[in-house]
Amino acid sequence: MIVTITGKVTYSITLDPGTWIFDDRRIDMDTYFTSDRKEVDEDEEYTRATGRFFDREIKEGAISPPTLNTERKYLKERLLTGSFGIKLEPFLKNAEPLHDAQSFILILSDGEIKIPLKKAYNLILAFSKQGKPLKEDGPIHAYFEDGSNKENPIKHVQGFRVE
Repeated sequence: MIVTITGKVTYSITLDPGTWIFDDRRIDMDTYFTSDRKEVDEDEEYTRATGRFFDREIKEGAISPPTLNTERKYLKERLLTGSFGIKLEPFLKNAEPLHDAQSFILILSDGEIKIPLKKAYNLILAFSKQGKPLKEDGPIHAYFEDGSNKENPIKHVQGFRVE
């Protein structure tokens, strides 16, 4: 279930979709295309989350309130039953495509699909459906961020190549 980004990149990247369930950048695929999205500055979001945590500590003390245990239980249940994906952008940026790279190839079990490199940054890689890894037609399904293929994602994605 290992997937690689190779080709005209400074660094070849090896990805393990099985670990993405623990990544805070995961996306809920059940709601992503139906909810309103806004760009979030990660530093600003971190500051706000830290502020909320600090406020909670001041008001409720350092002990875990019963609601925190309930929240953890709900999160675990959601992880075991939800459908999730992750944006390709941070991984592609880490691979550092070379300045002359123009195309992005999705390597499938039965062929290849070529898209412009700029469009690849917006791909969403689904890695689980209803709490299960995509073993039958995976390990990854690729969705365009605009949702244009949400009913018919690119399936059987085995790897990526930058050209």
